[in-house]
Amino acid sequence: MLIQAEPLKNLVSTLLKKGGSCIEEAQVVADHLVRSNLAGHDSHGVGMLPLYVRMLKEDFLRPNQKPELVNADGSILMFDGQRGYGQAVGKMAMVQAIEKCRESGLVLMTLRNTHHLGRIGTYGEQSIASGLVSLHFVNVTDHPPLVSPFRGSDARFSTNPICLAMPGTEKQPPVLLDMATSRIALGKARVALNKNEALKDGLVIDHKGQPSWDPGVMAGYLFPERPDNPPLGALTPLGEYKGYGLALFCELLGGLLSGGGTIQPEHQRQNSIINNMFTLVIDPARLVDVPWMQHEVEAIVAHAKASPPSNPEEPVMIPGDPERNSIKERQFQGILIDDATWEQILDAGESLGLSREEMLNLENI
Repeated sequence: MLIQAEPLKNLVSTLLKKGGSCIEEAQVVADHLVRSNLAGHDSHGVGMLPLYVRMLKEDFLRPNQKPELVNADGSILMFDGQRGYGQAVGKMAMVQAIEKCRESGLVLMTLRNTHHLGRIGTYGEQSIASGLVSLHFVNVTDHPPLVSPFRGSDARFSTNPICLAMPGTEKQPPVLLDMATSRIALGKARVALNKNEALKDGLVIDHKGQPSWDPGVMAGYLFPERPDNPPLGALTPLGEYKGYGLALFCELLGGLLSGGGTIQPEHQRQNSIINNMFTLVIDPARLVDVPWMQHEVEAIVAHAKASPPSNPEEPVMIPGDPERNSIKERQFQGILIDDATWEQILDAGESLGLSREEMLNLENI
């Protein structure tokens, strides 16, 4: 099903308001989710809504929260998200970090105990819009592990995303690296499962630690209420020991230094999603001459892209290019949502008291 972005936002916002969010929060979260779909990150898009509704009903997700400032020490800001919508709480925390960075030139901001932050690249985009550089390291708690360590045979970490953001120039768009430290995010397994598609080689292992192509090995994490799920498998780390090492440092930076904790088994795991984030925001003008920096950005990107592609149909890109290409395409063509995901969204809306007729009218389908 192809759906245009604006009516989809309207539907998502209405569903969120029915779940207790104020108008502003509903709009922020809806914008975030739909933009994730536009950017090609369907794993972090509107398909997350059924999970959020379940979290609301179990009181693991609390609408209309604001980040609580628990420590302000020089250029250090520490926030507690109070289990609020991460998309809204994270945006508010970043606004304060950016304001502080304009004063001091450098801010270390941590955010703990917030519900799912969504697509971490969104917070890098906030920094870029203000002409700032940012680095983000995120871990997950209150959820069973999903990712095996290098040389391991079962899950010990979560997908622990990293985002690095560098402003662009008039000629060169920003450089934005936004990635999980696993080879794929859990949501990509959900998308494959809903589409009844096999995964590529090396992305998951089964309950015996053997390579698998079946996204069903992750179904127990995604749909724990289903009685026929196969034994739990695990996602695999990105780049073997490299992704594993980065995932560990997301635990140490995002989990430890935020005060939110790591995924080690002494902490509770209620099958919720709590994120902790360690962020550095930097004003590059305090470090180097801005025109020189902009020239260097343009020059190094041009140097990389000038490499002859090994496949003529797949030119060299930089981080951020795939998302820009997807946004351009999907704003024109619409966002493709598979039938299973669409049914799950409608079921979630019905569970909050919305009728299908009402939702489809909102969607103009």
